Amino acid sequence: MNFRRVFVCLSAVSLATIGVVAQQQPHAADHAAIAYATSTPADRIARLQASIDAGAASLEFDPQRGYLPSLLRALEIPVSSQGLVFSRTSLQVDRIAPWTPRAVYFSDDAYVGWVQEGPIMEIATVDPKLGAVFYTLRQEQAARPVFERQGRTCLQCHDSSSTTGGVPGLIMRSVFPDRYGYVVPSDQGVTTDRTPLADRWGGWYVTGNLGNQPHMGNIAAPLVGHEIANPAAYLTKLRAELSRPVADLSERFDPAPYLTPHSDAVALMVLAHQASIHNLITAATYEARRAEYDDQMAGSARVDGAVSEGARVRIETAGERLVRAMLFVKEAPLAQPVSGTSGFAAEFARRGTRDQKGRSLRDLDLTRRLFRYPLSYLIYSESFDAMPAPVRTYVYRRLREVLSGQDDRPEFAHLSPADRDAVREILEETKPEFTTTRACCSARQALP
Repeated sequence: MNFRRVFVCLSAVSLATIGVVAQQQPHAADHAAIAYATSTPADRIARLQASIDAGAASLEFDPQRGYLPSLLRALEIPVSSQGLVFSRTSLQVDRIAPWTPRAVYFSDDAYVGWVQEGPIMEIATVDPKLGAVFYTLRQEQAARPVFERQGRTCLQCHDSSSTTGGVPGLIMRSVFPDRYGYVVPSDQGVTTDRTPLADRWGGWYVTGNLGNQPHMGNIAAPLVGHEIANPAAYLTKLRAELSRPVADLSERFDPAPYLTPHSDAVALMVLAHQASIHNLITAATYEARRAEYDDQMAGSARVDGAVSEGARVRIETAGERLVRAMLFVKEAPLAQPVSGTSGFAAEFARRGTRDQKGRSLRDLDLTRRLFRYPLSYLIYSESFDAMPAPVRTYVYRRLREVLSGQDDRPEFAHLSPADRDAVREILEETKPEFTTTRACCSARQALP
């Protein structure tokens, strides 16, 4: 089977975007220090495949959903994370529509896409060194199923300066779909913590209560795309009419084939945060590895292991972007409380590492912002821990400067003294490296 444009399952992307993305050169993934295409992944799927091949693990085949339930269990992905995408923005466009949405599930480091009666499942995992790695799994019963790694066909969309930061990454987008789920050209784009709710979730179903905060979820034009003369004006009218709390999607499609009838608003908010942070971690990792490699090739590498001044600037620039995103700089505020319907919020919080006071970076706020303690929980991830020492050390130093109040610039004004104290205390108890790297951090002035 020839899989064209495999795994766009996290992206509601316009087909017109693909040609532009494909022309992007050069790719950071092609750098000799990365060698993305030829490097062997060590991600969750690679480890699961090794266990299957050794006979230590197996996947059960369900007559209705194929390997989906078993794979979610193997990857420790909660069913409550389910998000439903009805825009036709994936490989299996002939099977996706407002009446047969695509289901997306995720954990901290793995993402799975499933389509009703689809011949494959689409999977992305976050490799500690390579970033996002893409796979497909045929929905055919086998004694030892095989995950097929996908390369450049996926990276046409999933390696873009405009959507993933120029590294193999994850995409969550918002689009304006017509009555059949095809994308109507509009100004929506990649969704991150900074995206106002009013611009989120186009092409997605959304269950939950957001008060009267408008958003683009659950909206499909009753017309065909070419019949809409002014998409922006038409969308504004639709959003005002249709943005309301939705708890039951059964009026829109038959939810029986899905593992749950929900497309939880809280899960979708966490997904947007997680995908963007994963991409920034990958970008910081790539830049550090490339800078160190370039030092070696230029004969600038130092005996003490320190990098050159040029490499330092490159590393700290990438590290600063990550620091600010992890601290939720410019996060779009919530005007009213948000609640979901699937139980995802409670399940997500239960998995948190807690300090002696019972606090966790996975504790949700959902009244004025997403998290109660504003520092990304992905600081505990394998990919964060695998970042090269120069950039990881820089991130820890910058976190200490901000959380101690030493850096009180306006962009960090959203962090109250209580926020800073709580996050610092949580890290000191639950992330030993945050404290142990103190001695090796320099006192250089942070980049503006």
